[in-house]
Amino acid sequence: MLGAVKIQVRFSDLDVLGHVNNNVYLSFFEIARVHYFGHMLGENWNWTTNGVILAKNNVEYLKPVLLSHEPYVTLFVDYIGTKSFSLNYELHVNGKLHTTGGSTLVCFDASINETISIPEVMKEELLKLKN
Repeated sequence: MLGAVKIQVRFSDLDVLGHVNNNVYLSFFEIARVHYFGHMLGENWNWTTNGVILAKNNVEYLKPVLLSHEPYVTLFVDYIGTKSFSLNYELHVNGKLHTTGGSTLVCFDASINETISIPEVMKEELLKLKN
């Protein structure tokens, strides 16, 4: 399993209360997703013909994240279907769970503008991250 992804909190991520703004967590999850995909599929993966599109997101805010925090995001695969899969995220600060979330992604070939079955190599790598 890949390790957690360290996230840098920027001043621009904060709201007026000094907490990370609610919409920024989706960017944190995206950073983790891109990191994991890079390690799983490599630099030469063709994202045009074997890409993914985001179909759904959810976030549960448990504790605020502050500028001084050093959060880490861990990603797990929840579900693998024929064309889609679901990811779960956990954001921890100092070993304590602060935020959870999830995404549903659909495999997509942008060159023909159609959904596709999950490529076999991607499916094999996703199975390694299954809960």
